[in-house]
Amino acid sequence: LYHHQDTLAFSNVFHQVKAGKSSDSELLMETSLFGLNQGAFFVKYGASNTQNALPHILSKKEGYTTAAFHGNDGAFWNRNNTYKQLGYQYWFDQSYLSKPTEENSFQYGLNDKVLFADSIQYLERLQQPFYTKYITATNHYPYQHLSGKKSGFPHAKTKDQTINAYFSTVNYLDTSIKLFFDYLRDSGLLENSIIVLYGDHYGISHSRNPELAELLGKDKEEWTSYDNAMLQRVPYMVHIPGSQKGGIIDTFGGLIDSAPTVQHLLGLDTQTHIQLGQDLLASNRSKVVTLRTNGTFITPLVTSYGGKLYETKTGHDINEFENPYFLEIEQAKQLSAERLNISDQIQMNDVLRFYTKHNLE
Repeated sequence: LYHHQDTLAFSNVFHQVKAGKSSDSELLMETSLFGLNQGAFFVKYGASNTQNALPHILSKKEGYTTAAFHGNDGAFWNRNNTYKQLGYQYWFDQSYLSKPTEENSFQYGLNDKVLFADSIQYLERLQQPFYTKYITATNHYPYQHLSGKKSGFPHAKTKDQTINAYFSTVNYLDTSIKLFFDYLRDSGLLENSIIVLYGDHYGISHSRNPELAELLGKDKEEWTSYDNAMLQRVPYMVHIPGSQKGGIIDTFGGLIDSAPTVQHLLGLDTQTHIQLGQDLLASNRSKVVTLRTNGTFITPLVTSYGGKLYETKTGHDINEFENPYFLEIEQAKQLSAERLNISDQIQMNDVLRFYTKHNLE
């Protein structure tokens, strides 16, 4: 998929989540606003605040049926309540799918192959066109929940068992996606679909990252915050069957940029929507990726992470005041602080309930 002629594959998209983890990523993806600096927006404000999210926009303006699928309990991250505010008409959690067992699930829900297979009976009954979201779970910490029979993929050989098992769950996810694509192709749905695939947050914690060094051709003793920053990249792919306009795109961006990108690909105008992201395909977009932690940002030239500054291309340390990037750093700091402040003002004060220019209920 990543190298397919019909896939827009982005090599420099970063997650921008904090304490809300997966739920923060959903907020970023569907509202183009940030989660909170402390705590999870879904838990604190999800049930009450007005949200102008992608499922709401598509259902009200374009007549889409909207649905979400996840093999975990619907109460996790307060999704039962928040999804109503995001505009989902249907929400299929674990209670609609196979009964979880030791064989078909783990602590974060049903295994991905089970989730996809169980969802088809509902997917086929949705009125077209539809906007659906799947939250897969198997490729998730602690990564050791798949037996050898389930994964069939060799473990890595480091001193960290979590890292060793990580690759088998990645392979399991890949296989489950292939099977689902086979179904979409055989059913005729694929040719009428746009498929967006993304990673919602980091896979391995900073404390474990140095053990990855040897697998990445690096020296464990020379591991820095720069290396941690680069591991905050996540997959982001937009597969458009028949487009033949795919390729690997090196543009720097974040999950917050997904909603305007998808809307523009669908031919929709976003000018009346309050969104902090930018179309990833726009030529005049800002090149600053703002992370949720204050003072952290990434640009093609400079990375600010872990309290230090680095050249993004080389990873070399740079001095904040004695370097050719001084103006770039100051502008990135100011822009990132402004973005986070605007998002917090909107999210914590429920400002969108007053906004009517988008002509949405």
